[in-house]
Amino acid sequence: MTGGERFMEESYELIIRNGDVVLPGEVRKLDVGVKDGKITALGLGLQAAAETAVIDAGGQYVLPGMIDMHVHFNEPAFGHWEGFRSGSAALAAGGCTCYADMPLNGNPPTVNKAALQLKADAASGNSAVDYVLWGGLVPGNLEDLEELAAAGVTGFKAFISNPGGFGEGRFREVDDETLYQGMQKIAGLGGILALHAESEDITAVLSAAAARSGKTGARDFAASRPEAAELEAVSRALLYSERTGCRLHFVHISTAAAIEMIHEAKLRGLDVTAETCPHYLTLTEDSMEQLGPVVKCAPPLRSPEEQERLWEVLAGGQIDLIASDHSPCPPELKLDPDLTFFEAWGGISGAQSSLELMFHEGVHVRGLPVSQISALLSELPARRFGLNHRKGSIALGLDADLVLLNPQASYTLAAEDLLYRHKHSPYTGMTLSCKVTATICRGNVVYTADQGVILADGGEWLRTYQGQPVL
Repeated sequence: MTGGERFMEESYELIIRNGDVVLPGEVRKLDVGVKDGKITALGLGLQAAAETAVIDAGGQYVLPGMIDMHVHFNEPAFGHWEGFRSGSAALAAGGCTCYADMPLNGNPPTVNKAALQLKADAASGNSAVDYVLWGGLVPGNLEDLEELAAAGVTGFKAFISNPGGFGEGRFREVDDETLYQGMQKIAGLGGILALHAESEDITAVLSAAAARSGKTGARDFAASRPEAAELEAVSRALLYSERTGCRLHFVHISTAAAIEMIHEAKLRGLDVTAETCPHYLTLTEDSMEQLGPVVKCAPPLRSPEEQERLWEVLAGGQIDLIASDHSPCPPELKLDPDLTFFEAWGGISGAQSSLELMFHEGVHVRGLPVSQISALLSELPARRFGLNHRKGSIALGLDADLVLLNPQASYTLAAEDLLYRHKHSPYTGMTLSCKVTATICRGNVVYTADQGVILADGGEWLRTYQGQPVL
């Protein structure tokens, strides 16, 4: 790609000059030309017309926009926790250009076509960047899965352990019969099932025992959801996958042993992948005692030694993608001093910081290649979920979803920097060695560090089922 290789010979609406462009497997000094929302040229010395907007990215990386496949924007009905407008603005500020909203925390949860439409209506005209929507697998909705697929969900999500939540219509965990039959059904639909893999039998017994003995602190919570609970659930789901042929994606895996189990299954021929999250890679169970329930999540944070093992399997290529699992709530449900650690809402607000955290810790601290970290955030999620015909890489003909990252712009994250509806996060007070300076979605500048969110409603629902457009 030298001398200005082009996808089409015409003028550009936007040129990004002089940046270190992160391509699959390499970084090149290139200009990026954009026309009609697509990348139409990669080369040096691209010529700007009078009407062409030009951004000088000298000294910065130009990365493909992050694709965050795991966020919880709680509409309909729970937008006061986090809605599409505030949540997507935070993602744009963090360099994300496409996200996947999970089905569980709205009311009603997205477990049938009518509920999906309510979710889609809430998102329409309220998202700064593009998005896809998950459907749910819960007891009693097997007959709804086909309609959800036809309506354009990206896949299905299920919990093996109790997800918590409120109200009679809340999202429920699957029993073994629902899980197995659901996997059979999803396999027949050519879909994919995302799983929260913790054994309910193990976690329920240990949580009840802790409550009886008055052990309600941070480390007691961690002990009630041990590594064994994750390993048992992963093992069971892999067995069901082998028997049903259902494609699986394990969300927020917290242990290297589970990653290795999933990787071994992949080598046996199973179509399975695993994600982990920035909080497992940057925080530990010590953080739970130091920071309190602001870092409560399930599975819980692990030991520093386990975190090091997780980085080792990541560096070795066994982790398939990184997602935020952004799970916000009002501060009174998490930070009230009268709540025990067990009673506080379980979920971490972190979506705005994912790219910066991973670049800081993965590239600056641990010396991993920029292209490897970028692939985990963009290229690999796009490939796994059928978005790679449009997104995930900087390549000719793909959407111009681009992020400018200054690798030398060290700053300390403050609460006022956060665009969430509720400005609490375990990462406030942390000094990061880099900063997103601009986010571009389909050629539109949606965020700059100087101006904030510029375009708050330009995002589109990519109504695809595993990469196939839904009309």
